[in-house]
Amino acid sequence: MKKTYKIEVDCANCANKMEEAAKNTAGVKAATVNFMTLKMIVEFEEGQDPKAVMQEVRKACKKVEPDCEVFL
Repeated sequence: MKKTYKIEVDCANCANKMEEAAKNTAGVKAATVNFMTLKMIVEFEEGQDPKAVMQEVRKACKKVEPDCEVFL
C-alpha cells in the first residue's frame, strides 16, 4: 500500500536525509521525498499498520532533520 504525506522541509539536502531515514524505517518498503512538491510517498510492507509505521518514520526524520515536519 502506498500513501502520500505532506511535509515541510527547508532544503533539497534535508529532503534527501528525510528520504533515507524513511527508507531505513522498519515496515517501509520504499519511500520517496519530493522537495519541489513537499510530499513524501511511502510504500508499506505487507501487513504493516501505516499509522504506526509513520510514527516511526516521523521520529527518524526528526533525528536527521530536527526542523522538518511530516503531516500525518
